[in-house]
Amino acid sequence: MDVLEKVDLIAKPPTEEIVTREELVELFKTNSSPRHYIGLEISGFLHLGSLISTGFKINDFIKAGVNCTVFLADWHTLINDKLGGNWETISQVSKYYAQAFKLVCPGVNIVMGSELYDSKKEYWAEFVRFTKHMSLARTMRTLTIMGRSENEEKVDLAKLLYPPMQAVDIHSLEIDIAHAGMDQRKIHMLVRELFPKMKWKVPVAVHHRLLPGLSQPTEGNAKALGKMSKSNPNSGIFIHDSNDIIASKIKKAWCEEANTESNPLLEIARHVIYHEFDEISVERPEKFGGNVTYSSYSQLEEDFAKKQLHPTDLKQTVSKYLIKIIEPIREKITIDDNLSAAIKNSV
Repeated sequence: MDVLEKVDLIAKPPTEEIVTREELVELFKTNSSPRHYIGLEISGFLHLGSLISTGFKINDFIKAGVNCTVFLADWHTLINDKLGGNWETISQVSKYYAQAFKLVCPGVNIVMGSELYDSKKEYWAEFVRFTKHMSLARTMRTLTIMGRSENEEKVDLAKLLYPPMQAVDIHSLEIDIAHAGMDQRKIHMLVRELFPKMKWKVPVAVHHRLLPGLSQPTEGNAKALGKMSKSNPNSGIFIHDSNDIIASKIKKAWCEEANTESNPLLEIARHVIYHEFDEISVERPEKFGGNVTYSSYSQLEEDFAKKQLHPTDLKQTVSKYLIKIIEPIREKITIDDNLSAAIKNSV
């Protein structure tokens, strides 16, 4: 695989942007196995977005020869009050996350935040030096990476440590490519701005599109699909959902006829199903047009926009292919009743 083929693979959906593509090309010209990282809070049951879509993107990096790391941010999880801020639960759920990503992304490295901080004695000295370049106002603006508003009145002091910790994590892991969902873009732009002042290596930033939830967009904003959320079981497809539950959720999903702008099922088709399948076959009676096969997402979207593909047929097809993807993963990831209960009680 040559350099441009590697870059094109990394640019494949669900990637939304590379900052910058030119830098990524130059990186591959000089380093055949650059170091990648994606940091994750440990915050509940894994779902289609957090494990599968993210994992498929990580696999693109691995295929391109990149040395990939999933950073399980246990201390960030506690700071952000996830899993009830219970360290024992966070540690237990971390093992579940590690098992899942090792399964979906063979060859990936797993690093715990607590392990990094214990092993690198200079981490906190570098952290303090980095924070000298951040104003309180800039720190407040970056709180959106935690799913919080910069205008929140009651923010405990620990939460202000989260953004600079995330930045220093990238430096400490000696990362060449910082990867995340689009919701983490602010921190990567901060990194690219401030690392030169620290004389630290500046990583290329790669951001993938977040899978939307299955609910109808908020009124007055047809394009405002909320992201798939661990805290709302009805908004997303979880990897532990049975085949029947997956089919039921997809059947109830919002899917306005001919609407291609804010359709969660088209998003799933494009970023998950077409990532793994070269074509999608729709099965339907002859009186409704008969069976049809789409060898590209653009063909599927075009027919849906022209009302040549009915929402019911799209739902049944997405359901069928999602089950093909999720079922073998679900069968290999174990989660005992006690841990399941702990996660449910902390959401």
